[in-house]
Amino acid sequence: MKVLIIGCGRVGSTVAKRLAAEGWEVTAVDEKEGALSRLGEDWTGGFVVGHGMDTDVLREAGVDDAEAVVVATDGDNTNIVIGQVAQKRFGIDCTVVRILDPARAEFYRQRGLRTVCPTSTAIDVLTDAVRSCEIRREPEATPA
Repeated sequence: MKVLIIGCGRVGSTVAKRLAAEGWEVTAVDEKEGALSRLGEDWTGGFVVGHGMDTDVLREAGVDDAEAVVVATDGDNTNIVIGQVAQKRFGIDCTVVRILDPARAEFYRQRGLRTVCPTSTAIDVLTDAVRSCEIRREPEATPA
C-alpha cells in the first residue's frame, strides 16, 4: 500500500514513520529539504521537495499509484485545497486532511472530505479532564 504524506512537520513525519513501520510504502512531501531530517537517518521511504499544491510535485511523489494521502501542512487553506485535489482530481478515496478550525473541519467533513481536527480533540480532552477532577468546593454561604 502506498501513501503520500504532505507536510513533514511534527505530525506528518510521525505519521510517515508509523505507517512505514507498518509496511506502507511512504513518500513524504515538504517545501523544505531540511524536513527530511525529521524522518531520521534510517528513513528508507521517499521524499520529494516541493509544494503539495503543485500537481507535478504530487505526480513526482507517486500520487497516481497511491492508495492514500495524508495532508498535514501548517495551513488549513493549503490542506483543504491539496485534499480536494487528491480526492477529486486524482481519485484518492482515502484522503485525510488536518484542519485546525473546528467549524471548517465540520463543513468539509459534511462535503465528503475526511477531516481530523486536533483543536476539537483538544477541547474534548481538556473538558473531560476538568470534569474528571475531584474538586472540593466550599459550601456557599447562606444569606443571613
